[in-house]
Amino acid sequence: MLTSQILLWTAVIVQALLIAALARQVGILHERIAPAGALTLHQKVEVGEVASPMTVTTLEGAPIEIGGKRDGRSQLLFFASPDCPMCKSLLPVLRSATSAEADWLDVVVAGDGSKAEYQRMRQMHGLENIPTVLSEALGRAFGVSKLPYAVLLDEAGRVASLGLINSREHLESLFEAKERGVASIQDFLARKKGA
Repeated sequence: MLTSQILLWTAVIVQALLIAALARQVGILHERIAPAGALTLHQKVEVGEVASPMTVTTLEGAPIEIGGKRDGRSQLLFFASPDCPMCKSLLPVLRSATSAEADWLDVVVAGDGSKAEYQRMRQMHGLENIPTVLSEALGRAFGVSKLPYAVLLDEAGRVASLGLINSREHLESLFEAKERGVASIQDFLARKKGA
């Protein structure tokens, strides 16, 4: 009986040591993983390119200028659809980013489809203060092929960063890429690694 107790406690102690070693390895691997930025697809426009200014109409019927020089403010175009589950999960993140970055950023939600569906989406997610435009031409101009997608235009109307957005980190990576003057976080990490 005593021998079985000793063997049992030995096994428990060995398992505890193995679990601690595995937890340490997971922590080391987690530190080595680079942050994931927005996925840049083969798009129609390139980072650094001046976007052709375009005037579109909001859901309320007001004209809004997309691109072009802006008085010290950047513009984020967030392409979304009311029937896209990922878009719906990111709309609260967009609302939060809109208020957090309000001192330098103007946000526009863009899409194409039913005006009634987009109005319902705005009401459901508290986006009434964010201009929403329906323009298939706008999506084509930026080569949007998958949603949710975002394009960040700088103060001079140049494409600062763009990509497929699947998380808060992806959205924030657009801001970070603009701040660092790189096309994407992946480009920044590649340059840093090469240096």
